[in-house]
Amino acid sequence: MNKLWLLVIPLAFLLSTSFLLTKKAGKLVDESRFISYEIDPAHQHLKFYWKDEDGINYQNFRNLKASLENDGKALVFAMNGGMYNKDLSPQGLYIENGQLLSPLDTLQNGYGNFYLQPNGVFYITHDHKAMVSLSRSFDISQNISYATQSGPMLLIDGEIHPKFIKGSQNVHIRNGVGILPNGNALFAISRDKVNFFDFASFFKQKGCKNALYLDGFVSRIYLPTKNIEQLDGTFGVIIAETKSKTE
Repeated sequence: MNKLWLLVIPLAFLLSTSFLLTKKAGKLVDESRFISYEIDPAHQHLKFYWKDEDGINYQNFRNLKASLENDGKALVFAMNGGMYNKDLSPQGLYIENGQLLSPLDTLQNGYGNFYLQPNGVFYITHDHKAMVSLSRSFDISQNISYATQSGPMLLIDGEIHPKFIKGSQNVHIRNGVGILPNGNALFAISRDKVNFFDFASFFKQKGCKNALYLDGFVSRIYLPTKNIEQLDGTFGVIIAETKSKTE
């Protein structure tokens, strides 16, 4: 037998075995395709930002970072937090510091990803719990500190959105958020273009029951602990973790 085949056959066996083991474990998505970051809202400072105290939209992480530094704070993590209108105002529900700044959008048959029903809401309660809820079942109560509406939902009670197609060629850079079994928020952004099915599969693989798509090709992340500082871009809501410069 040719010596080359003596090398190829064992390699093929290892690759096929690796695939079968991966499939058996339910890991059909390569997690290296995504950058993820876990936050415990009870012990980390997670807030949503839209405009500064002068009413000027932050637009990107560079401006938010500079503003925070002027207040003696450091930006730890940031991600664009949902879709927005042409004037950079939030599309759909937006609550900041307990104040309702944009109402819930209940339109059922609009155009675009936001209206791919069901869509949902990511929110933080006053007692520092992170939640993802269907828009239609979201209850605007006095216990909400921050909330942003987006769509579509990626996972609904542990199941991938029924309209997502495996192998779809509709691919973009995408970012989103899910809730882990321990109650922490898991933020993720794809390193390369990915379809909705694979993106939702990543959150399911991580154990999330509910997850929400935030946005697509405009998406950015700031995470210096992983040597990623995407300070450019223009968007509406920003979700960010901060800390005191003295910490």
